Amino acid sequence: MSANDHNTAHEEAHTGPIKTPQQLLAAVFFSFVVPIFAIIGLVYYVTSANKPSAGVDNSERAVAQRIQKIGTIEIRDANRPLKSGEEVYKAQCVACHDSGAAGAPKFGDAAAWAPRLATGFEALWNSALKGKNAMAAQGGGDHNDIEIARAVVYLTAAAGGKFTAPAAPAPAADAAASPAIEPVVTAAAPAAASPAAPVAATAAPATVAAVGAGEALYKQACVACHASGVAGSPKLGDKAAWAPRIKTGLDMLTASVIKGKGAMPPKGGSAASDADIRSAVEYMVSASQ
Repeated sequence: MSANDHNTAHEEAHTGPIKTPQQLLAAVFFSFVVPIFAIIGLVYYVTSANKPSAGVDNSERAVAQRIQKIGTIEIRDANRPLKSGEEVYKAQCVACHDSGAAGAPKFGDAAAWAPRLATGFEALWNSALKGKNAMAAQGGGDHNDIEIARAVVYLTAAAGGKFTAPAAPAPAADAAASPAIEPVVTAAAPAAASPAAPVAATAAPATVAAVGAGEALYKQACVACHASGVAGSPKLGDKAAWAPRIKTGLDMLTASVIKGKGAMPPKGGSAASDADIRSAVEYMVSASQ
């Protein structure tokens, strides 16, 4: 190998792949410009995914959704007049029971309603409140329990049922403000000479209040199981099932309900006071003796 060849090979070994200005420009372009455009395109893609469609201004709705609170509170008028059974039926039940959709017994179809009527009012009322098969709770509506009871009575009456809807409880405030109570109070005052008179005058309203509270709690928390005998619970009015339980005494029954027993959770899953629980037990016992 000559000296010139040796020098040429030595020079080529110390030079890089870029040998011309054009190669230098291409290297700069692909090293800096292309990555910059790629980053710009990626940012545009990410930001455009959250934009509303063209021609639609959803900015106000988007802001409202971002600042919306997790929960909402709905205030209802507890003293509003209750709807009749026919009104509830036409507003909520007619969609299925008029045409028999999803297996619902049609309005006035005595043959379809006969086995259901045999289960009794409490079972039908409970099914309407809690839902059954394809029927959602309250048929998908949001009504007062008494309104649902009236709708059950209305539906079953058209098919031969003879049920009576429970009376709506009178508001406590209205009862306290009612002038009808005044004559009772003033009439009891002159009888101070007889010690038995005041006792009788005050004991009767207390008893009525206790029975009313027990029945109300039963219909609110206990009817779901005790109306149909779910999970072995004694049905309301079943004397044979209640007899051995009644023998244990009212105190023992009340303690069992408060603490829970078997499949029944403490207080039947309610938040009632111990006094109200005892009233509910008294109501069920009196109805099953």
